[in-house]
Amino acid sequence: MAVRPIVQHALNPEVLRKQSVPVRAGASEVRELIEDLKDTLLCHANGVGLAAPQIGVHQRAIVVRLGAGQGQEPAPPIGIINPEIVEAGHDLPDFDGCLSIPGLYGETVRPHFMRLRGLDEHGNCFEWTFEDFDAVVAHHEVDHLNGVLFIDRVPSPDKLYTEAEARQVYR
Repeated sequence: MAVRPIVQHALNPEVLRKQSVPVRAGASEVRELIEDLKDTLLCHANGVGLAAPQIGVHQRAIVVRLGAGQGQEPAPPIGIINPEIVEAGHDLPDFDGCLSIPGLYGETVRPHFMRLRGLDEHGNCFEWTFEDFDAVVAHHEVDHLNGVLFIDRVPSPDKLYTEAEARQVYR
């Protein structure tokens, strides 16, 4: 489909703060949106998730690449439409960053267990359980749909660090 530009927080913070609306399942536009999200995410080697607001679309759609926290190449992206958190728990601190805020990272506290209900990219209902870093990634992307950024979950701005500092901490 198409690789779309990623909205940068420094240039358009209001775009990333806007609430997303539910999407109609099965519409050809939704399938195209998911494909665009996948194509865009795959163009960013360090990206493991992307939400529609990050490409300027305020609809409740995300893509995630599972297995990123296991020291191997993450799986191909999967699309989730209208995700709804059914259950979340086992909150722990973990690494966080965002393609919309390049070069900055932080430690956030997020669930390491989460069940999501939603639709797959074909409009089929499903419920998925995410654990460990996969839950962190999925939670981060659902946050985007609500206008919440990872920097909102960092205790203070002085707790943010650069890519070089992140490599030293998270080798």
